[in-house]
Amino acid sequence: MRILVIGAGGREHAIVLALSKDPSVTALACAPGNAGTAALAEPYAVNVADPASVTELATTWKADLVVFGPETPLVAGAADAVRAAGIACFGPSKEAARIEGSKAFAKDVMVAAGVPTAHSETVDNPAKLDAALARFGPTWVVKDDGLAGGKGVLVTGDFDAARAHALTLLDDGHPVLLESFLDGPEASLFCLVDGSTVVPLLPAQDFKRVGDDDAGPNTGGMGAYAPLPWAPEGFTDTVVRTVVQPVVDELAERGTPFSGLLYAGLALTSAGPQVIEFNCRFGDPETQAVLSLLHTPLAGLLNAVAHGELAAAPALEWEPGAAVTVVVAAEGYPGRPRVDDVITGGDATGVLHSGTRRRDDGAVLSAGGRVLSVVATGEDLTAARDEVYRRVAGVRLPGSHHRVDIALRASRGEIAPPA
Repeated sequence: MRILVIGAGGREHAIVLALSKDPSVTALACAPGNAGTAALAEPYAVNVADPASVTELATTWKADLVVFGPETPLVAGAADAVRAAGIACFGPSKEAARIEGSKAFAKDVMVAAGVPTAHSETVDNPAKLDAALARFGPTWVVKDDGLAGGKGVLVTGDFDAARAHALTLLDDGHPVLLESFLDGPEASLFCLVDGSTVVPLLPAQDFKRVGDDDAGPNTGGMGAYAPLPWAPEGFTDTVVRTVVQPVVDELAERGTPFSGLLYAGLALTSAGPQVIEFNCRFGDPETQAVLSLLHTPLAGLLNAVAHGELAAAPALEWEPGAAVTVVVAAEGYPGRPRVDDVITGGDATGVLHSGTRRRDDGAVLSAGGRVLSVVATGEDLTAARDEVYRRVAGVRLPGSHHRVDIALRASRGEIAPPA
């Protein structure tokens, strides 16, 4: 099977790495890829936001299956274009990808499906903002209604800060979604979906804030771990039954069936799991941790989804233990990152590339905000943490920063859902 992976980050490196170990994969390409994926898959230049460019590459390369990593091409309709060219595709249609592309649309689907989620209100006019904000709080959750790479959300107890963030989004022409605050620890659950059948992967938790102890602004994700030793018994089955399957059924009933990876971001509240958001693709950096524990060959699973045959796929098998991912970010991130610094240690075991490129002389340079994802597994979270931070210590990037508390509280048994 010839597989083309679209994307350039750590998530795509993790997907490519898993696919490269699958004997059913006869050829592998990653476009545009990065310095890490280029060691495992053929690199190709492509405009991921242009469906025609993606389809042309898939056609000329003679792909049997196209796997989409990021959300941008999916929201732009690239999966539709690839399927129209007669090529199998792992990723939802443009209409189904609105579950991530529009938070207001996602809320409408959840309400229709009876899915537990935060109360919300969409504001598209600054004149209506103050009255709307008065209906929320004292902790305000202010979201960009569209795609924001994980950085369009502000959670604050400061009314003025909430108002300023909302006005900035509105001034840029972006509708604002206000939500009630959900208590309890957060979790991510990835589910393979072929339009009707749902197969969950291991639950994970990611760390959005840039600093230790969840300090500072939101980022695209600074680390993750899987599985969740503190999750209630039957957690995954409960989420599939009460959240994912109802949404999948609702989308199918609307004539826009979802096929690909449906990601549920959840808060484990005192009233049970409630949805924070949906994504239409693998999450980054949770994917790096989750796929490092997957024993079942990935290519067959993705191909089964693409052909609507997920119900016939064998039960998933997982490696024992736990996995931890730590993101090494460039100086300045999540603001404007410093780039073009030489990285050493980037080829070591467990180091996945995100924002990197290779110079003509072979040196690997930083080329983005989240530069590397360092991954390790162990018999439990403590062992995985010890190993991942040993590996992080072997990486050198001038001015870089990373969190030192990824999975720390979970490893100490300090996390528990509200009673």
